[in-house]
Amino acid sequence: MNKLSIKIKIADREYPMKVEPEEEERIRKAGKIVNEKIKLFRSQFGIDDKQDLLAMVAFDALVERLKTEGGSNDDSLLQEKLAGLNNLISQSI
Repeated sequence: MNKLSIKIKIADREYPMKVEPEEEERIRKAGKIVNEKIKLFRSQFGIDDKQDLLAMVAFDALVERLKTEGGSNDDSLLQEKLAGLNNLISQSI
């Protein structure tokens, strides 16, 4: 199958991606959730620094995943995702 070219906007920056058609909805939903969490943390804590907000979203995602998995040690995928988020944060400064 051909991959779709899409753009996901996170913290006022667009990120082009190539995704499988069956993954598009999930990826767009993930982007929406990240942006909602950013807005929530910005309003709750009065933080405007995007790097801090993205770090808080990444940390929150890790905590939620550990809750749902009961602290499982099988976290290589999560570490990969966090490395990707860390890369995005580094690029935004």
